Amino acid sequence: MWWGAAIEAPDPPALATFYAGLLGWPVVHTEPGTAVVGAPPGGGTFLVFQQAAGYRAPVWPPAEGRQRPMMHFDFQVGDLDEAVADAVELGATVAEFQPKENVRTLFDPAGHPFCLCLDTDG
Repeated sequence: MWWGAAIEAPDPPALATFYAGLLGWPVVHTEPGTAVVGAPPGGGTFLVFQQAAGYRAPVWPPAEGRQRPMMHFDFQVGDLDEAVADAVELGATVAEFQPKENVRTLFDPAGHPFCLCLDTDG
């Protein structure tokens, strides 16, 4: 059974608060160096944010000799402009490089890239 993903962060509670706001999920656990965001009851999926000493934010797009993104989240949204505005209000920044018309790449407050993908089937 898959439980969730663990993400390194310089400030786990702050990053958990950002993703809790972005997803509308609660922060379900905190302890020194760790914060957990969980899907609403019955979801069974978690995002764990763990303290990382010497954390270096990845760069997007990848650049030779710089910290590459190791993974990123994709979120499907019904209104791309509204979702971008909501994410920015929570503390995200929009990446300069945008590879697709129906996708927006942003950076969370710790610098991890993530994508908002327009749901064209909805």
